[in-house]
Amino acid sequence: MTITLRGKHRRHLRGLGVHLEPAVFLGKNALTESVIAEVRTALAANELIKVRLLDSVSGDRKEVARELATRAGAELIQVLGRTVLLYLPNEEAPSIELPD
Repeated sequence: MTITLRGKHRRHLRGLGVHLEPAVFLGKNALTESVIAEVRTALAANELIKVRLLDSVSGDRKEVARELATRAGAELIQVLGRTVLLYLPNEEAPSIELPD
């Protein structure tokens, strides 16, 4: 599934993400298959999740966030500090309605 988000969709999703607590924490072994599976599971349940990159994550946080989004099949909405916001709409029963 290809996601095409416009600027106002991203703003809307960032607004929804403000009050979310991180669903997944990435440590020093950041992008293992089990972590990717956990991110996919969280996205399937919630569509929009925060992922917290701990201080032990090596490498550029934006590169790690892009790779995480790509491997999870999600859209990278925002990297703010060490917090990443990811979005993957549920095709069967979407819970987040994007503005027109």
